[in-house]
Amino acid sequence: MRVVWSDYAINSLYDIYKYFKEAAGENVAKRIKSRIFTATRQLNRHPESGQIEPILKQLGENHFLLG
Repeated sequence: MRVVWSDYAINSLYDIYKYFKEAAGENVAKRIKSRIFTATRQLNRHPESGQIEPILKQLGENHFLLG
């Protein structure tokens, strides 16, 4: 499996990071970003560890959500 980050996902990650940096500090923002990347690596290594994404199921490309 190959995890592909869309432009929307990259922008959302940036927005999440920026929000938590302002709201809770840079260390918290970095920790959250790190957890997101860890979850991405897990999905890469164990493709069926996430739940099937219902909206993308129709594409038939085995899209999963981490949860």
